[in-house]
Amino acid sequence: MPMAVRSRGFTLVELLVVMAIVATLLSIAAPRYFGHLERAREAALVQTLAVTRDAIDKFYGDTGRYPRDLDELVSGRYLRALPVDPIIERRDAWTLVAPPEGRGGGIHDLRSGAPGHTRDGLPFSEL
Repeated sequence: MPMAVRSRGFTLVELLVVMAIVATLLSIAAPRYFGHLERAREAALVQTLAVTRDAIDKFYGDTGRYPRDLDELVSGRYLRALPVDPIIERRDAWTLVAPPEGRGGGIHDLRSGAPGHTRDGLPFSEL
């Protein structure tokens, strides 16, 4: 009597079990990943604002006036390149704050132009 030859491969049940395990692991990992990504963007925004504000202060200390625009900080080598808002990933979305009366220049401070709030509830424009 010949023996039955069993073909190699996975059964449908085995594939479904593996897919269920992978789906469970992804449902646990994905929210954590996106939460970390959001926190990283907020931290990058805070750091970008600090570096750019420091460059504005150094420009003022060297020239006695505030820069006309962000391009002047780049051309004066206070910044290597125009800063990118990490929340919306654009260079032209900054809200520029004019200096107080009597001080020359065009930029005293800058704020993020991104809509929305941080994880702590602060608007991005108030950082």
